[in-house]
Amino acid sequence: MEKNGGKKKKAVTICCEDCVYYDYDEYTDDFSCQMSLDEDESERFMKRQTDSCPYYKFYDEYKSVRHQN
Repeated sequence: MEKNGGKKKKAVTICCEDCVYYDYDEYTDDFSCQMSLDEDESERFMKRQTDSCPYYKFYDEYKSVRHQN
């Protein structure tokens, strides 16, 4: 018997460009993930063997503006 009333969980697709840790790197002149990943995690991401990132945090650039109002 499945939990959650028989409902299946949807696979979450994450867009790195929306993440807090995705930032411009002046040294490489490119955008990349600034989170320190170990070798195994890096390999899984490079081979696209993972569905989601455990470090993903949505970056909301307007969050501070909403708090000011």
